[in-house]
Amino acid sequence: MQPLPDETVRGDGVVLRPPRAGDAADLVDACADPLIERFVPSLPSPCGDAEATAWIAAAAGRPELVIADPDTDRLLGGCRLYHLSTLDRTAELGYWVAAPARGRGLATAAARALTDFAFRHGLGRLEILTRPDNPASQRVALAAGYRWEGRRRGVEYGRDGRRHDLVAFARLATDPPGPAPRVLPDLAGGRLTDGVVELRALIPADAPEVRRLRLLPDVYTRSALASPPPVEMIDERCAEAVGRWLAGERAELAILDGATGRLAGTIQLAGIETVTDQGMIGYDMLPEWRGRGYATRAVRLLARWAFEQAGLVRLIAGTAPDNTASRAVLERAGFVREGYERARLRGPDGTRIDNVQYALVASGRDSPPLR
Repeated sequence: MQPLPDETVRGDGVVLRPPRAGDAADLVDACADPLIERFVPSLPSPCGDAEATAWIAAAAGRPELVIADPDTDRLLGGCRLYHLSTLDRTAELGYWVAAPARGRGLATAAARALTDFAFRHGLGRLEILTRPDNPASQRVALAAGYRWEGRRRGVEYGRDGRRHDLVAFARLATDPPGPAPRVLPDLAGGRLTDGVVELRALIPADAPEVRRLRLLPDVYTRSALASPPPVEMIDERCAEAVGRWLAGERAELAILDGATGRLAGTIQLAGIETVTDQGMIGYDMLPEWRGRGYATRAVRLLARWAFEQAGLVRLIAGTAPDNTASRAVLERAGFVREGYERARLRGPDGTRIDNVQYALVASGRDSPPLR
């Protein structure tokens, strides 16, 4: 195939053009944003007038485009194709938007425009690689029609001197137009509530309370962990929770007290089986919030959302035989005991824990009795 032509690319409300000397001041302002510093290693850091001027001058030797305002021509962000393979007809696509211009769909519009441009000129597959803790970038990839493919270990060498995993999204020239399909939708309005408790997606700010919860012996030992999880693992779980939701791996939510907004526990929908329309619910409560019926309310809210919005038909949950409180939660929420699994889970000090399995089926979906 021939090299991609050097031309201006136009999209819905954006213009993609090569950087110009007049972009230096806007580039300096953009690079001062901590999110740009953290997630966009291709930009200069630190970035003063000299660094911005040098970056713009060097852009002539690489496929670098800026997202410009179609009315003012001011720099709003960047979008580029890189790691181009003429043999495989593949490339990676990257984008960033300056802080004042976010929330207007510019990154999605730019990604769609440059994707269409690349496919028109002979490329057959494009990838977007983004950090697992950058859900905003992942939303752009999905909105631009890129499908989640998995996690790649240690792909990016960061400014902090560490190697970072990246999440891969890809789009083929033969894929249908429009956003990529998702296994798990967002919560309508961002929350579920019954007036007493609220559920919302777990976020990084929840980490201190989630640490306190996950380090409780009666929580981690019932989670098949023989020892307390590392604090770094708990923080990473909170930081990457929204990304895992977008990927369809699991929906992890904070259980909040409706009156105060304080975190009372967590609840998860995981183990999604798209072939059988089944998922698995799990939950944990902080000690001071137990015994108030909050877990039962949370299970009911999440089950209703799973059936009505996520399209699941069957939910399962398990608990240790001696965990009478958890069994009571499931039974009050309508789950029915289905079986007893011996030595199902790992316990502390090399022991094994039995599991009592419960299930809840969407209304009207029960199988007829055998005759």
